[in-house]
Amino acid sequence: MRTAMGVWRWRRNPLRRPTDLFEAWVACVALVCVLLVAPAVGWAAGLQVDGILQRAARDQRQERYLVPAVVVRPASAAPAGAAVDPSAQRTVPTRTTIVASWTAPDGTSHEGAVPAAEEPPRPGDRFRIWTDIRGRLVGQPLDPGAASFHAAMAGLAAALTAAALAETLRRLVVRRLMHRRYMRLDRAWAAAGPDWGRAGAGS
Repeated sequence: MRTAMGVWRWRRNPLRRPTDLFEAWVACVALVCVLLVAPAVGWAAGLQVDGILQRAARDQRQERYLVPAVVVRPASAAPAGAAVDPSAQRTVPTRTTIVASWTAPDGTSHEGAVPAAEEPPRPGDRFRIWTDIRGRLVGQPLDPGAASFHAAMAGLAAALTAAALAETLRRLVVRRLMHRRYMRLDRAWAAAGPDWGRAGAGS
C-alpha cells in the first residue's frame, strides 16, 4: 500500500524526476511479485514435488515387502567363513547387528546381518524387515504424510527464493538509479561550482 501511494504521489509532483517515477514503479512491481508471484511459484513447486514424491511412495509400497525374520545369533558370534547373504550384508549399518534368516516374497531363503532391535534380541525371536521381491534388505517405504511435508517445505523454499530474488532485483535497480543520480549531480556541480556565489553569475 505504501508503495502504491508512492507511485500515485509521484504522478504529478513538480519535483518529480524521471528516475523517481521509475523507482516507484519498480517498487510496485517488486511488491506484486512478493505478494502474488512468489506464492504462486511456491504453490506450483510444492504441487510438482508432491506429485513426484507421492508417485515414489506408491512405487516403493508396491516394490517393498514387510517379511518375517528369525534371529539366528548375534553377528559377533558368527563363525569365520560362514556364508552370509551378500545382498543383506551390503546394507548393514554401523550399529550392533544380528544374523537373521527370512524368506523372500519370491520364496527364496536368506540369511544375513541385519540391524539389531533396541532390546537385545535372543535366538529364535521373531521380527519383521523390509525387503524387495528377491529378499534384499531395503529401507521402509516413504510415508505419504512425510512426502506431503517435504513437498510443502520445497514449496515454501521456492516462494521465499522468488520473493528474495524480486527484492534483490529491486535493490539492484535502485542502486543503479542512485548511482546515475549522483553522476548527474556531480556533472551539474562541476558546471555550476566555479561560479557559485559570484556576482553576476546568474545565481
